Amino acid sequence: MRSAVIIYNPMAGRYNVKPFIRSAVKELESAGWKVDAEATRSGAHTIELAKQASAEKKDAVFAVGGDGTIGNVVNGLIGTETALGVLPSGTANVWSIELGLRPFAWTRPWVLRKNASILANAPCYSVDVGTCNQYSFMMWAGIGLDAMTIHSLEPRIRFEKFFAMPEYAARTIWQAAQWSGVKLRLWADGNEVEGNYILAVATNIRHYLGGHSNLSPDAYIDDGLLDIWLFSGNNLGDALRHAYDMWRGNHITSNDARRITFSDLRIESETPFWIQTDGEPRGSAQNVEIKIQSRALKMLMPPRGMELLKHS
Repeated sequence: MRSAVIIYNPMAGRYNVKPFIRSAVKELESAGWKVDAEATRSGAHTIELAKQASAEKKDAVFAVGGDGTIGNVVNGLIGTETALGVLPSGTANVWSIELGLRPFAWTRPWVLRKNASILANAPCYSVDVGTCNQYSFMMWAGIGLDAMTIHSLEPRIRFEKFFAMPEYAARTIWQAAQWSGVKLRLWADGNEVEGNYILAVATNIRHYLGGHSNLSPDAYIDDGLLDIWLFSGNNLGDALRHAYDMWRGNHITSNDARRITFSDLRIESETPFWIQTDGEPRGSAQNVEIKIQSRALKMLMPPRGMELLKHS
């Protein structure tokens, strides 16, 4: 019998998922799984719970929460034989958009159980994981404007999450109006780049901006590569133009946006810059190393997620 732990974040998203966890447990048990459920109290606790599950040789951990919760579970599972299953119940749920899974909400409480049924017998594939200094990430590592905004927003109370996009946009505009970017030197697989950037974001997936931008439309999660997008500029006008271009897809051909594909990246600056991974604030630094760990995570893959695999 396969064994699993459901790690759920009762504070994730706009609605408390706790009353509905039992439905996911029953669905998995009916498919032949032995399942325990654990509520997480913090990001660090999430990582520890995932590490404990892998130490106990569980077959899978089902992460119930938002992108940050999923990212923390990844930090505990990377390099182990325990697979990740994603049951989205967060605010933005970009990872679920990428995988084609509808997120849980009280207006559609059956979705949690439906997603559990999809993953109960899903095939398991090995996928890439990025690392930014000591943190692992499934989606992005961001430097600059997005990280500044996330640090100013988190932690949020549940009521604020009902206005997530307007609040994020307003806070980003406020930050951009007071900021002139950061001068960075980058070494991507040995190639040196230098410039003043509003935003630098390394991505392992296709979507960004809460799922509203198809940032890297040809990205795969098992090809051993990441993209770093560099957005030049030093004022609010530049930031707004880049946001519009990303929304419309014009950044692909913009002279002020540059994509570099890499497996190993080093970034330095004379001044500290804020960092985020998968929407979680990760403090500030003047030196960052971003690497890809090829196929370092086992993952239960829903049908739509197969499109993200190059070597399926």
